[in-house]
Amino acid sequence: MKTIKSIIILLSVVLFTACSGDDDLSGLEDIPGLGGDTWQKTELDKWLYDTLVVPYNIEAKYKWDQFEFDLDKTLVPPQEAMIKPALQSIKKVWIDTYVAEAGELFFKRNSPKFLILCGSASWNVDNGTITLGTAEGGRKVVIYAINSFRIKGTPNYKPSDSATLKQIFHVIEHEFGHILHQTILYPPAFKSISAGHYTANWNNISEEEAHANGYISAYAMSGFDDDFVEMISLMMIDGRDGFNRLVESIPAGTSASGVTQAQAKAALREKEAMVVAYFKTAWNIDFYSLQTKKRKAVEALIY
Repeated sequence: MKTIKSIIILLSVVLFTACSGDDDLSGLEDIPGLGGDTWQKTELDKWLYDTLVVPYNIEAKYKWDQFEFDLDKTLVPPQEAMIKPALQSIKKVWIDTYVAEAGELFFKRNSPKFLILCGSASWNVDNGTITLGTAEGGRKVVIYAINSFRIKGTPNYKPSDSATLKQIFHVIEHEFGHILHQTILYPPAFKSISAGHYTANWNNISEEEAHANGYISAYAMSGFDDDFVEMISLMMIDGRDGFNRLVESIPAGTSASGVTQAQAKAALREKEAMVVAYFKTAWNIDFYSLQTKKRKAVEALIY
């Protein structure tokens, strides 16, 4: 599984230099990057304003700003041609389904207010993982790999592109899941379901091994919170049938961690039930109805 959540701390150092009275300071207003940059608004900017800012107060930032990202990473800006189709699809899968099921007020109150777009994924050389999304304080979500975005009908689209597409949807649902549980905490009993099997070395565990340990993904093994939101995001994107297939695919026997097939299946079913109950109790949302809407929206874009 790919790394999804990260915390970025930037230390800004201001350097002061003296200038003499003889220095020519004319034309300083033309120096870019000092906070006053402007550009001619395009049809894309108008579409973003009408589609995201006006109804939901969400700003999508696609103009390149290195300071929105890790300064030690080599990243690629998003291709402007990819912005509208990517955000149209994210809106259909993420925003429209929540609004249809839970209402505009719910979404406006809980949605992040900034979407930062990056063209490439962010490689983590220390552990060989890839960051495809980050969230900061429930206010900002960074979405990577926009340049790899392809949907049905896009030139050069092939079925294998659906994996990248679903991963982008997975990222936004994962990060929104964090916002929800940080607003209203999930039941503490969730932490006891797979207690003793969480690990910082999740990146060395295969997806199949994670399933055999009672987790929906390898990344879910990194901690309680990510286990919870991985359940939310992957159940939504893969749908109820997809989740059922995952559970039933767990082979007979015992995992390397000593978890039996019956225990792994029971853990996943218990987590599923707790997520469903959480959505109803905390947010008055029928999770299965929302899940059906999201899966239908995904399938419309990949099949």
